[in-house]
Amino acid sequence: MSEARQLHSVLPLCLALLGLLASPAQAAPAGPCEALVARLPNLQRALCDAAELKPTRGRSVQGRTIYVRDVTAPDAKLRVLVVGAMHGDELSSAAVALHWIQHAVQMPANAHWRFIPALNPDGLLARPARRTNANGVDLNRNFPTPDWQREAKVYWEQRTRKDPRRWPGSSPLSEPESRFLHDEMARFQPHLIVSIHAPYGVLDFDGPGVPPPKLGRLYLDQVGIFPGSLGNYGGVQQGMPVVTVELPSALRTPLDAEMRQMWMDMQRWMGERLRPEEAAPLVLPVKTARKTS
Repeated sequence: MSEARQLHSVLPLCLALLGLLASPAQAAPAGPCEALVARLPNLQRALCDAAELKPTRGRSVQGRTIYVRDVTAPDAKLRVLVVGAMHGDELSSAAVALHWIQHAVQMPANAHWRFIPALNPDGLLARPARRTNANGVDLNRNFPTPDWQREAKVYWEQRTRKDPRRWPGSSPLSEPESRFLHDEMARFQPHLIVSIHAPYGVLDFDGPGVPPPKLGRLYLDQVGIFPGSLGNYGGVQQGMPVVTVELPSALRTPLDAEMRQMWMDMQRWMGERLRPEEAAPLVLPVKTARKTS
């Protein structure tokens, strides 16, 4: 056999062996920080890494993992669920959630915090970023409020003039992202939900209790409820107060000092106004991703 023919017969085997040697590194799961740091404003890699986001079993329409982080004070009496990037084009909301994880580690007060910094990773990481998920559904209109089938459709057709950015979906909880948050609310049973949005520069509040008058430079300006919204479903229907933080810009975070002041104002209001029940229900842990070999 000639040297050329021998080389031709051996080459596929060599390439296959190289592929096997390279496969473990290629198969290693990548964390979220590389994509988030490249996408979000005012987010350094060190801060994202320090957030120690954990993968869950939750997946987006396109199969992206939904990540969470729990921070629990030693004397935790309150449970607070913080949600960012429900709308994927509100980039600042995810960045603020990640900054607040750092503040929760340093100043947890008396709370068990559960952060979901990017509920809509498909919309967040799209180019350009989009409000809706990959199915074109506005997740903040997809929760099962009463008479959703009639009210959500009427609101979309008449009030938004069939704005595709506000399409509520074909049925309540039709989307994997809204189902994930719905299930987390049932597992975690929060005393408070903080939903971070942009860019209206105000605070909104739905549900029982006295709302915070301000967080940092954001002042209370309640705008009402919408069919299928988290504030309507969580605050009004489930009795879980929902503070909606509307940041001034979707593309820039507030200054670091302002984010810290918002955090401190929220903690102060929680200490004054939120009262945990005497006998707390069993809180189920977040469903983490299964480990694979």
